[in-house]
Amino acid sequence: MNFRDPLPRPSKTRVMVVANQKGGVGKTTSTVNLAVALAQGGQRVLVVDLDPQGNASTALSVDHRRGTNSSYDVLVDGMPLSEAVQEHADIPGLFIVPATIDLAGAEIELVSVVARESRLKKALAAYELIGTGSEDRLDYVLIDCPPSLGLLTLNALVAGVEMLIPIQAEYYALEGLGQLIETVEMVKAHLNSDLSISTILITMYDSRTNLAAGVADEVREHFKEQVLRTTIPRSVRVSEAPSYGQSVITYDPGSPGALSYSEAAREMAIKGGQL
Repeated sequence: MNFRDPLPRPSKTRVMVVANQKGGVGKTTSTVNLAVALAQGGQRVLVVDLDPQGNASTALSVDHRRGTNSSYDVLVDGMPLSEAVQEHADIPGLFIVPATIDLAGAEIELVSVVARESRLKKALAAYELIGTGSEDRLDYVLIDCPPSLGLLTLNALVAGVEMLIPIQAEYYALEGLGQLIETVEMVKAHLNSDLSISTILITMYDSRTNLAAGVADEVREHFKEQVLRTTIPRSVRVSEAPSYGQSVITYDPGSPGALSYSEAAREMAIKGGQL
């Protein structure tokens, strides 16, 4: 299959939660770049920004000033998802539900709400572009979570079917992963039996060090076929791109980071067709 060939569409919308409570592992970067790569491959992709910092919204250059319809309104006020979705100005097939700073208070505001952990699931279920239906349905929903296991991440885990965990190729990578997997198992047992860890992506990989190779081997040994063959290299271009309101794929398409994310998206799409 050629690098530029269109990607195969999944038989129904793949709702994927991008989560890892450890900060700085490339969650938002991976969400943004995989979303752009999938959209460029002909997929229809919705990014739901659930991180109060709104970094995915910044990197995708969508309006997320206070007062903008956002994931906060969907979760706290029950706004229909369709009213919070923005279409990307330059990338056809890419849609975003932005996060505003109001989301920082959402965890406290949701505490007294009935079925507070199912708010996002309910919103996704009511959105007509998710499922197996029409040609213009969404192929992917990527939910970008904050670096914690609070109520926002819990909403994502209850709403999702697949989980994508970015893991940094560094010494502490597997530390804290046990806690995340325990949380996933708890959610599966009590709130969402459909959830499974389908994809592990190794990020910030430095091929010059034995440590990175060792961590990658350990992750592959533990998670087997869930780990994508493609690793994302440590790269200045990947870090620079968001400050220009871009993904690395549009900022510097020929860079190793951009090519790696495009390849990871292709691998994810092909693998998804076999799920």
